[in-house]
Amino acid sequence: MKLATLRNGAPDGQLAVVSKDLSRFTQASAIAPTLQAALDNWDEVAPQLQKLSDQLNGGDISGKPFDASAAMAPLPRAFQWIDASAYMSHLERVRSAKGSKDAELQAERPIMYQGGSDTLLAAHDDVVVPSDDLAVDFEAELAVILGPVKMGSAPEDVADAVRLVTICNDVSLRRLVADDLQGGFGFFHAKPSSSFGPVVATPDEFGDAWDGKKLSGKLQSRVNGIMIGQPRTEVDMLFDFTQLISEAARTRNLGAGTILGSGTVANTHDEILPIGSDGVGFSCIVEARTAEKQKNEKATTPFLKAGDEVSIQFVADDGSSPLGEIKQQIEISK
Repeated sequence: MKLATLRNGAPDGQLAVVSKDLSRFTQASAIAPTLQAALDNWDEVAPQLQKLSDQLNGGDISGKPFDASAAMAPLPRAFQWIDASAYMSHLERVRSAKGSKDAELQAERPIMYQGGSDTLLAAHDDVVVPSDDLAVDFEAELAVILGPVKMGSAPEDVADAVRLVTICNDVSLRRLVADDLQGGFGFFHAKPSSSFGPVVATPDEFGDAWDGKKLSGKLQSRVNGIMIGQPRTEVDMLFDFTQLISEAARTRNLGAGTILGSGTVANTHDEILPIGSDGVGFSCIVEARTAEKQKNEKATTPFLKAGDEVSIQFVADDGSSPLGEIKQQIEISK
């Protein structure tokens, strides 16, 4: 089934069930008022939501037209947002930019940071930043929303913890990264509010593309309509989602509603922009700039400026976009 959080004037929105093709929705507030409420009582609520989904998809409920711009972030203010870095090719490209000194450790154990989760952005919200001279960048990712996970759980014990899957834009202000890391406490000002897809889907919605650990397909990113990247999400993922969940729970319990990002999706290649229709490209600008410096000794791809539009969508192998589209403009705060 597919779910969304719709705007209703309340900070946590209203839960809705969305049809498989994302064309229609029906309210689900009689079952659970919000997505967090559903996650808190998942074993009881999920079968009821699934029945409603079956009725909507089967035509027993006509529903209403689904407008992705009316959706909030699935969890507009989540209890926890953790972002990992599962793709080593991304780390290898940006490690020098981020000042990391732990290359060997990063290859043995996934690194992650805990981001702010009190004001998560909707798929069609503007990305508002203090200034566009901060090297504004997008980072296209997959994300999973979890049920409760016990501290110390092994990877083989957490596959069923994944309740829902979505896409993410982990916005970065690259010029503030070094200051944050040199302060010794990790990312803070360099990581403003992240953005999430208009819908979330249970893993069974993906069929064989979800193997319990990874999701197979392409994550396409565009800036102002121009393709920047379309790496495959299952390729070069050194740490799968069960390993990421286990690492996140190494020293703490994880509560229902924890959001865990895959980190920037990246595949190993030697391309630079522009890419052809069969190219792989990049899921963030800083990777493209690093590749340009290595090949031409000069970075030419600009960071995002006011008015630029970023689009991110997961594309399945049948050509469908089962999680909808993140589509945002960069704006400067006034």
